[in-house]
Amino acid sequence: MDGNAITAAPNVVNGMNVDDLFALIEGVKNDPAKGKTQWRVATTWQGQARSRAEVEGFGIGGHEVPRHFTIDIDEPCELGDSNRFANPQEHPIAALNASIMVGYVAQCAVRGITLENLAIETEGEIDLRGFAASIPR
Repeated sequence: MDGNAITAAPNVVNGMNVDDLFALIEGVKNDPAKGKTQWRVATTWQGQARSRAEVEGFGIGGHEVPRHFTIDIDEPCELGDSNRFANPQEHPIAALNASIMVGYVAQCAVRGITLENLAIETEGEIDLRGFAASIPR
């Protein structure tokens, strides 16, 4: 091996390594099982209306990838808790926005489109009458 070999810099667009994205895409095209993912979250009650969700890893293409994340969840004072963390309804809305975001950014990156900024705003509604009606009096 030549000690003077030059390694090509990765092709990065929007902070994403496009070479890695294309490798992932080709790998899934050649072997669809490589595109299968499994996600697990364990959630425990922390008192009042609070809970803690823990992520220990995920599976992709039959391989386990260890990761550790803790997500604390709370309710606003008006819904019975301390308002220290985002509530259960805000988490899936944030996850939806993030999922749309990563898909859009990746699609732009593989097409060589450089983004200057991107924001997604989503709203949802919940009618608490169903919850209130389920509580015996």
